[in-house]
Amino acid sequence: MSGKTPFLSGNVRLTQFAKHGGCAAKIGPDTLSRVLERLPKFSDPSLLVGFETSDDAAVYKVTDDIAVIQTLDFFTSVVDDPYTFGQVAAANALSDVYAMGGEPKIALNIVEFPGELDPDILGEILRGGADKVHEAGAVLVGGHSIQDDVPKYGLAVTGFVHPDKIYKNYGCREGDVLILTKQIGSGIVNMAVKAQMASEGAAREVIRVMTTLNRKAKETARKHSIHACTDVTGFGLLGHCSEMASASGAQIRINVEDVACMQGAKEYAQTGLVPGGAYRNRKHVAPLLDTGNLDINGPDEVWLDLLCDPQTSGGLLLAVPEAEADSILREFEQAEMETEVSVVGRVEKSGCEKGRICLTK
Repeated sequence: MSGKTPFLSGNVRLTQFAKHGGCAAKIGPDTLSRVLERLPKFSDPSLLVGFETSDDAAVYKVTDDIAVIQTLDFFTSVVDDPYTFGQVAAANALSDVYAMGGEPKIALNIVEFPGELDPDILGEILRGGADKVHEAGAVLVGGHSIQDDVPKYGLAVTGFVHPDKIYKNYGCREGDVLILTKQIGSGIVNMAVKAQMASEGAAREVIRVMTTLNRKAKETARKHSIHACTDVTGFGLLGHCSEMASASGAQIRINVEDVACMQGAKEYAQTGLVPGGAYRNRKHVAPLLDTGNLDINGPDEVWLDLLCDPQTSGGLLLAVPEAEADSILREFEQAEMETEVSVVGRVEKSGCEKGRICLTK
């Protein structure tokens, strides 16, 4: 990868500083929901999206034509190379703006870094993030840093969107086709990389997927009717599907064999290389889950591991009207996406009180 420096050949392995890396370091959804319930409710007629629906970012209306998107995301390193860490963290933070249908414009660094480490390592992390911000067409204008024993990095990002063109993580309708713009398995593959069990091909693929912006996916989707959208990150595909299903009052069916997975992810999961966050996600979605014809106490348990695997800088999950599905898939192909796009399921019905997810193969 261009721009990299030879820190991997040195003595510092960034992944050794933290028990959990990337979006797998997120607080579990059950714990987070209990905490958020205690916060006061804020009311403002210009606040178009708050935290009540667990959406990807906040949206505040400024004029009839402009709304501001605000988000913050940072984490511990999921890779050893500092420059790549910066790229992954920045791509992940910028993704929240794309998931709301907007364009990122301003970014601020947020950094925690051990004082005893070579500052050149921090410089490479920041350079990786800056390069990704530049690729997104946004500007980096500063930030904040503190000393801490565990390196952490991310961005606060401000973007813009028309108030009538906001994507939300709810609103999917009966008959909608669910399209995912990146293959899943990054948490599992990164564990295999850390354990030095991953193939070279799998190690290259997970880096490519995590450092790819969701910019092209959003620009392609913008030409079509999008009833709901979210990006798939730390809560895994099923976790984010559960948010979409619950907030929309919908029943979603996922065909597990149609979900694009990274090279080696299924095999590594079968050997037990599954992040702890996957089990938290699995517990969280259990009340909404119908496993159908899957033998989850036998050979099909691996599908739950994959679908609940915490993703770092994952793809956009789009609910698209069935009549437009073929067209948007053709345009994704014409756009020469750097990642694999797959139709993962559909919305079977609306009007469910709490939402439901059904699995089949």
